[in-house]
Amino acid sequence: MMRILITGSNGLLGQKLAELLLPKQDIEVLATSRGENKLASLYPTLPFRSMDVTSAEQVDLVVSEFRPTHIIHTAAMTNVDQCESDRDGAMLLNRDAVQYLVHACEKYNAHLIHVSTDFIFDGENGPYDETAEPNPVNFYGETKLMAEEVVKKAKCKWAILRTVLVYGVAHDYGRSNIVLWVRDSLQAGKVIKVVTDQFRTPTLAEDLAMGCWLAAEHNAEGIYNISGSEMLTPYEMAMQVADFFTLDKALIDKADGSTFTQPAKRPPRTGFIIRKAEMDLGYRPHTFAEGIRMVAEQAEKQG
Repeated sequence: MMRILITGSNGLLGQKLAELLLPKQDIEVLATSRGENKLASLYPTLPFRSMDVTSAEQVDLVVSEFRPTHIIHTAAMTNVDQCESDRDGAMLLNRDAVQYLVHACEKYNAHLIHVSTDFIFDGENGPYDETAEPNPVNFYGETKLMAEEVVKKAKCKWAILRTVLVYGVAHDYGRSNIVLWVRDSLQAGKVIKVVTDQFRTPTLAEDLAMGCWLAAEHNAEGIYNISGSEMLTPYEMAMQVADFFTLDKALIDKADGSTFTQPAKRPPRTGFIIRKAEMDLGYRPHTFAEGIRMVAEQAEKQG
């Protein structure tokens, strides 16, 4: 019997994991997040415990009681600019919490599946494979690289899943995504500036959740890139969204990264080569066009 504990279950990826794993037979799932369970109305049968991953005591208590075979760690401070301004908070959530989870996994014999990011790279020569040399250009990337180093030293089974620009629709969550932002802006007749000099392989949240599950199911160890397979600029993504919703593309202005004043530097060209995940895990991501359709349908359901 697999017993899977999800951290950060209130977040976008955590929600998609709960949705994917809850119906599966022969798996016990425990959703955990700081604060109350935002998924209670959606999935009334989903077992939930409040757990703050930045508290070593809480992590030890919950893991010791549930005794998971696998922990899928999705909780993180992912707001890149916030990480620059709140460095202590970023260290606590992105590095220290991982150390607490590693201790618990070692103590109670659990397999840790840790979600990481393309922002550990400088973006000088993407797309990257799993062997590429990290060199972060912002503090978020630095904290996520520190977390990877912690995981790599762990004496439990571990897998690191790196991902890129995750988008999707979450329940009861203020955060938008590139698809809905472009749609809503163009529908309102707003001119939007979208960069042409950043390259990513955008990842549908459902695909990342599937990658996490495949890693658990295969008891995968080591590093895997889990992202979309298409290299796109945000400008190209925006044009695809406008096409899908038949909105006015003339409202989309080309811009380059230098026109935006953001506290954190962004790596220009990341993106991932996902061959290893395809070969070893049977991972098959949706196309960006399919992702737009899924996001549109989900957003409509939510009204």
